[in-house]
Amino acid sequence: MFASGPETGHENRGVSRPLLVPMRFIWPYGGSRVFLTGSFTRWSEHIPMSPMEGCPTVFQVICSLSPGYHQFKFFVDGEWRHDDRQPFVNGNYGVVNTVFIARELDVVSPSVSPEAPSRSHMDVDDVFICSEPVPTISDADLEVSRQRAATFLSRHTAYELLPDSSKVIALDVNIAVKQAFHILHEQGIPMAPLWDSFKGQFVGVLSALDFILILRELGNHGSNLTEEELETHTISAWKEGKVHLSRQIDGNASSYPRCLVHAGPYDSLKDVVLKVLRSKVAMVPIIHSASQDGSFPQLLNLATLSEVLKCILRHFKHSSSSLPILQQPICSIPLGTWVPKIGELNGQSLAMLRPNASLGAALSLLVQADVSSIPIVDENDSLVDVYSRSDITALAKDKAYAQIRLDEMSIHQALQLCQDANSINGQRCQMCLRSDTLHKVMERLASPGVRRLVIVEAGSKRVEGIISLSDVFRLLLGV
Repeated sequence: MFASGPETGHENRGVSRPLLVPMRFIWPYGGSRVFLTGSFTRWSEHIPMSPMEGCPTVFQVICSLSPGYHQFKFFVDGEWRHDDRQPFVNGNYGVVNTVFIARELDVVSPSVSPEAPSRSHMDVDDVFICSEPVPTISDADLEVSRQRAATFLSRHTAYELLPDSSKVIALDVNIAVKQAFHILHEQGIPMAPLWDSFKGQFVGVLSALDFILILRELGNHGSNLTEEELETHTISAWKEGKVHLSRQIDGNASSYPRCLVHAGPYDSLKDVVLKVLRSKVAMVPIIHSASQDGSFPQLLNLATLSEVLKCILRHFKHSSSSLPILQQPICSIPLGTWVPKIGELNGQSLAMLRPNASLGAALSLLVQADVSSIPIVDENDSLVDVYSRSDITALAKDKAYAQIRLDEMSIHQALQLCQDANSINGQRCQMCLRSDTLHKVMERLASPGVRRLVIVEAGSKRVEGIISLSDVFRLLLGV
């Protein structure tokens, strides 16, 4: 979107048109209706800003401005606002933000010119934005934040996570694997505890990772597992052969523990979080037994990091300053996995795939890279979608797994099978910006069903990194 105000220039014969530079303005603090005005509109025109796709709290607009010094403000839901994270001064219109656009052509992309065709809201390659250096958090503030977060988690128990009423699904180990994954898909859950009626206790969990391993085994020509056997193959039988299969994959069966990782209602929230992080699971069953020998166990809840995060946000809601790290932009703290910059040798690579990559390649990457999701990007590395472990359960619907070959089905085709299965408010991709504060990121991760945020560049949606719930708690606990 380009502004049509005084800075955009007019067609005059014999008069050279001034150089205009596309400038992106961003309001990342939410609102219902957001407008931009400034010296470049003579403070008379309100330019409407549009919410960014996937980031409904981030508003943006592109205006073509002449090089030089400009002032601007935002009009948010009837109130004049400025962004105190951008340069600002006291002016004739109160506190206003400022921006300087250099006159030298080599500051911006050579493609910038007054004759350039209109650009879509996705293009940001040729946008020059002046900003102040990003502040970094001190070691002292980081340590204070970690101590206070750990103290809170140690003093509160899993009992506080129990809802007033809820439905918890458990699966009997004697039902067929095919039926079990159909249940996971229909109920929209990533995993379920397993009940062994003969032993009278919970013995493990069935997750989307199990289905991934099964599908890869079905696609293995040397496998003993056939589609016909899968119809009657019980969960118990699958679990027996899983340890052997895991040894074949990575030579270490410890990655797939056979014992159930669980917690009691009076275990501390810190213990719950550490169990989730160390076992690399999405949730931990909260089990209570009145007897000392653990007989007659009761499944009370499935604790998730999202629920613990909500507890932290509620506790520090009116005292966020006691956790200095909350107001830091995520790009200034050691959080998440980022795309390495040119010249960086120590950065952890971020796994990404194109939409035309095979489903088999995606499943192999999920297992081998030990990640729970993969950003799907176009040729410009702009975010198109996200393929997660839990998406695989969509293949259980109508026995779709029996009609496909993993190396022949593309990720794009696989995502069409689960278009609505894992969407949040109609959106599958949950995103954030590198300038977002940790507090804002935590609020979004605390939303039901959200387990990760993809960090994107404003406008282009070029993937810059990814932040998961686990990443946040590793930061807060220093583990």
